[in-house]
Order: sequence, then C-alpha cells, then structure tokens
Amino acid sequence: MTPTPPDTVGTEDTRLIVVRGNSASGKSSVATGLREQFGRNLAIIGQDNLRRTVLRERDRPGGANIGLIDLTARYALVHAHRGVSRCYYLDVPYAETVRRHATKPDAEYLTHVTPAHLSDWYREEDLLPDEFESVIGASSTLDDTIQQILRESGLDRVPPVDR
Repeated sequence: MTPTPPDTVGTEDTRLIVVRGNSASGKSSVATGLREQFGRNLAIIGQDNLRRTVLRERDRPGGANIGLIDLTARYALVHAHRGVSRCYYLDVPYAETVRRHATKPDAEYLTHVTPAHLSDWYREEDLLPDEFESVIGASSTLDDTIQQILRESGLDRVPPVDR
C-alpha cells in the first residue's frame, strides 16, 4: 500500500462537488436538493453566506471571503482531496436569472438586490479554463440537475450517514 502524504484529506470514497454559476442561476437550490436527496454528512459551503453573513463584505477582487472559502473548503475535504471531485457550471441566460431571482422568498433581499445588480454581475459563459466543468443548461429541471450530479459523482451509490 502506498503511503498517503500528510496533507491529503478524504478517502477514495469521499466526494467533492462544486456548483458554479451566475447569481440566481440555481446554485443554492441545487445544493439544498443534493442535501435533501443524500441526507446528512454533506457539507455546503455557500460563498454568499460566508461573504455577506459571516464577513459582511462586499463582493470585490481579493476580498477576505476568498481566503475563508478556501479554508472552509479545505476543512470540508477539498485540499489534496483523494476522492471523486466534480465541478458543474449552471449556464442560465440573464433573462432566466432575473425570473428566478424574482421568486426568492426574502422580500428584503429583493429590495437590495435588483435586476440592475444582476445585470452588473452577470458574466455569460463564465467557465473555468481547460473544460474543467460540466455545463448544465437552463433547460435542465432542478430534479434532473440534482439526479445528474448524484449519478456522475457517485453519491447515488454511497450509503448516506444518519438520514
């Protein structure tokens, strides 16, 4: 058996799933759905929560949230992760992000984050280099997206812990 370097984490059985996309593309809904389908023992690291709630920081290049996301993700099995890693990009057109944004239940949030903000933040096809991500289009339903990620990551074959 090959010795494991001391800075690796996880096992061949652990999973890391990254879901990226523009604001209001459905990232939080997908993460919530994955947890509902899989159960406990699944960490969700939300950039907005760390940036806006924990740090109360505006979105800016080089912000403290970047380091906090890095530390949090490493703690939850990212750094030198030995298991299966998958990255997904939710490719949702701007008009659809505005429609989805309007359905958010937090009325106060909707008054602070307007379609004008979404337009400023929106980056069409904001993909990582080297075809690192699987692209999921807007035509994929929430359930289809969740099932695709569970299947491709192998989480559908991992027994959940303490449902």
